[in-house]
Amino acid sequence: MQWHSVCFRLDKHARLPLTVAMKELLRTNDPTIIPFATMLLEAEGIETFAFDVHMSGLGIVPQRLMVREKDHFMARAILRDNGVPFES
Repeated sequence: MQWHSVCFRLDKHARLPLTVAMKELLRTNDPTIIPFATMLLEAEGIETFAFDVHMSGLGIVPQRLMVREKDHFMARAILRDNGVPFES
């Protein structure tokens, strides 16, 4: 199941609030996968946002990694090429 979320952030240059449609890329209970995937994607210029990072301390709630909808296809390819496990 793919989740869609809307993130509000400040534009780095204009400091105006922007609404950005985000799509779930990865969901995991493994605390090492989200930082690794984030590093890979940000090295390729894809912005990421991690959800539920602090809620997953007990391993009950999985962490989620979100990317912009327009970057989702490229992000999946990057993770696949680097052997990062994610659901299809």
